[in-house]
Amino acid sequence: MVDRGSLSTSIVRHIPVIDKSKREDGTFSRADFHYDRATDTYVCPAGKTLTTAGTLVNDGITLLYRGSTRDCVPCALKAQCCPNTPTRKIPRSIYERARDVARSLSGTVAFERSRHDRKRIEMRFAHLKRILRLGRLRLRGRRGAQDEFVLAAIAQNLRRLAKLVTIPSPRPVPA
Repeated sequence: MVDRGSLSTSIVRHIPVIDKSKREDGTFSRADFHYDRATDTYVCPAGKTLTTAGTLVNDGITLLYRGSTRDCVPCALKAQCCPNTPTRKIPRSIYERARDVARSLSGTVAFERSRHDRKRIEMRFAHLKRILRLGRLRLRGRRGAQDEFVLAAIAQNLRRLAKLVTIPSPRPVPA
């Protein structure tokens, strides 16, 4: 039997995080706000608190943190924070802690190596789907799917082997 507690700590997840929270229009982005995990609130650059009502949006994966109108309207930083709306709204994924861990791992040597290896494998799967037309399995059942996938992998390996065999080896240059 496997102890799941020790297993989960030994696996490091190297997943790129797609982050679209940066703003290019000169207003504050989410990085300018400080998240306080103990109180589950954001603190704006002016020191005001943004809270959530706890209602999930976007298919149940996002919480919205909003500033109060009493804090935002008279604020001196309103033009940089929320010029077109009465209050600031910050979306936060319920998986943000895991995303923070993934962000902290990005840029490391292990992450770059994992990214390189993952790209090589994913290219093989893309080739299977597009070139060998394995986007949809035609055989039924677990055994049929396994047989079809093994045959496609054999075909892929034979194509790669044919390319390796037909490449002439470099001839030594006479001295």
